Amino acid sequence: MSETGPRHRPDSQKNLVGFVVGQVHYAIDIGRVREIVNPLAITPMPHTPREVVGVSDHRGDVVPVIDLRLRFGLDRPETEARTVKWILVMVGANVLGLVVDAVTEVFGARNDEIRATPDVGGDRELRGISGVATHDGKLTFILDTARFNEIIDALSTSGAF
Repeated sequence: MSETGPRHRPDSQKNLVGFVVGQVHYAIDIGRVREIVNPLAITPMPHTPREVVGVSDHRGDVVPVIDLRLRFGLDRPETEARTVKWILVMVGANVLGLVVDAVTEVFGARNDEIRATPDVGGDRELRGISGVATHDGKLTFILDTARFNEIIDALSTSGAF
């Protein structure tokens, strides 16, 4: 991906990368996705939020890694033999690794197909969900990558990163 802008996509209809965390389907804007990789070695960092499991060296970049199971309040399965992938996303000028249970597919959803998040109590902004789409008959929650800026800013401010 070019550091100056989103990468060129041959099929402009496919604008979301789908993945699963727990039993829930999520997606993220493909323009924010730098790469999907197998897990790398993680170096834990002190004084970080629970969901920040550490940092990793990916091709010379020190990448903060967020486990979305922990971010969403889920426990890790008893066995670490689960299928896990990392989605490396661009958040501003930074690369951030998101640990997900599985990447499903690249698919498309038009703006008019993305609905507002339901009012289920709590703070919508804290959940980090920008909208809801239906794909293959399943509700899919679209993550707002801007919400991860707060984590990166907090890590920078604390000196942890």
